[in-house]
Amino acid sequence: MDFDRVLEKCGNFGRFQFVLLILYGYTNILSSLHYFSQTLITFTPEHWCSHDDLMGLSAAELRSVYSNVTHSSCTLLSEVVNGTGVASEMATCQDWIFERENGYESLTTELKWVCDKSHQPAVGQSFFFLGSVVGTITFGSLSDRIGRLPAMLMASISGATGDFITSFVHTLPWFAFSRFVSGLSTDTMYYLMYILVFEYLSPKRRTFGLNIILAVFYCFGLMTSPWIAMWIGNWRRYLWLASLPALGVLIYPLLICESAQWLLTKKKYDEAVACLKRVAKFNGRQVEDSVFDEFVKHYREKMNEESKLNKQMDTFLGMFKTPRLRRFTTTLLVKSVIITLSYDVINRNMEGLGSSPFMLFSLTSSVYLPAGFLILLLQNKIGRKGMACGALIVGAIITAATGFLIAVLDPKENAILLALMVGLGRFGTTVSYDAEIQYAAEIIPTSVRGQAVSNIHVVGLASSSLAFYVIYLAQYYKPLPSIFISILMFLGALLCLTLPETLHKKLPETLADGERFAMNESCLYFPCFHKRRESLTKHEDLKSEP
Repeated sequence: MDFDRVLEKCGNFGRFQFVLLILYGYTNILSSLHYFSQTLITFTPEHWCSHDDLMGLSAAELRSVYSNVTHSSCTLLSEVVNGTGVASEMATCQDWIFERENGYESLTTELKWVCDKSHQPAVGQSFFFLGSVVGTITFGSLSDRIGRLPAMLMASISGATGDFITSFVHTLPWFAFSRFVSGLSTDTMYYLMYILVFEYLSPKRRTFGLNIILAVFYCFGLMTSPWIAMWIGNWRRYLWLASLPALGVLIYPLLICESAQWLLTKKKYDEAVACLKRVAKFNGRQVEDSVFDEFVKHYREKMNEESKLNKQMDTFLGMFKTPRLRRFTTTLLVKSVIITLSYDVINRNMEGLGSSPFMLFSLTSSVYLPAGFLILLLQNKIGRKGMACGALIVGAIITAATGFLIAVLDPKENAILLALMVGLGRFGTTVSYDAEIQYAAEIIPTSVRGQAVSNIHVVGLASSSLAFYVIYLAQYYKPLPSIFISILMFLGALLCLTLPETLHKKLPETLADGERFAMNESCLYFPCFHKRRESLTKHEDLKSEP
């Protein structure tokens, strides 16, 4: 009488799971507003060095004036002769004329962090990801010590607090500090909620529940946030609006309960049973006490057997002590770096493509919805490995093609085509990113799932600090960032082949289970091909019978 069988009796896709999925959707909206807030508050519009003769000119006229001036954004004019600017050789620019998007006041336009101060938003971004590394390790460890739910609540509130503090800063040190605090919750609140849903949801419904809810709600948050920012018109007020909804997570403990599987790994059997009884009551199920007695007996015996074999508790570092788990963990770490870096470079590179960065970001965010449906349609047919590997290969091809188009086309004249290619690139990386989440969570044993998923993810987040340097490679050769990312994605696809398939299998609960998981499976095993071969073999056997 293991956990899956008892959960089935209590209801593994009922009213309780419906509420859990709605809260998961709300968490996805919070996560989307939080993760990309840095991008929206630091958009830098086209700008020119201010001059008395330029007051009142339109953007087109300003471009004409500066047409013969190199580095027009940072070059001060000495005079304007016959509509053409003459660069000053001595003076430096102190003020700028910005072509604001619908009057939107970003951090860079208000604080004039351009030209010799253009690195300052990137410094804040670096501290944001530094905070994410610290926060993911801290809250991931806490989730395996004090529980998934309290750690998730703490992460959500810390991120909102950081965004709120950011809205009041005027100097770089305070900006860096506030972005560090904000980064503490980056994706941690989402991942911990993901694990809660994952553990209470029917295995057959996980792909549907997790990926469709993610696609719909995360897509909604991404598509609406640029328009909200432009409607509000000021980056400070936008951060207020983005941070205050995080207070809604405080009602979560009133609606859902702690992970029963986590409680079992901590030998808190009575609390685990109480959670399952709450699920059963919520779902309108009647479960006899004898079922729970047998359930507790099963886990007591299992834990006693394992404690005799290994006196130490399961930890994330324990995943490196045995050969197969060590290989799986190392592969997941490297793959997380590849996918997260690719995801960040493609999602944040929205400027200089011939379109409004707000509109381009919003419209191409719509790919999250079809990406979720694609995972729903294919992942349970071709398997987790096939989905992850195929998405990376297709994404690599699209990304490489986009880079070469950017190199040979004029952005202003081909804005629609470039927007389409950017959307396709985001589609490929989104499928890869979302498929990776479920795949990693299924390979990692329950006893260390919270800490391990967080640590694997934090390595990916740490690589995100390199995204701006990858984008900067375009200064040497425009397609170079896309070529670099496409090579990484091809490498990621090859790494997927070394991982086990998890479709239709009982997932590991302890490190011992993880080491034995899919022991004799070939690296080229794909459920869709395997079923076809079995069907053909069976057909041939029937034909050969007299």
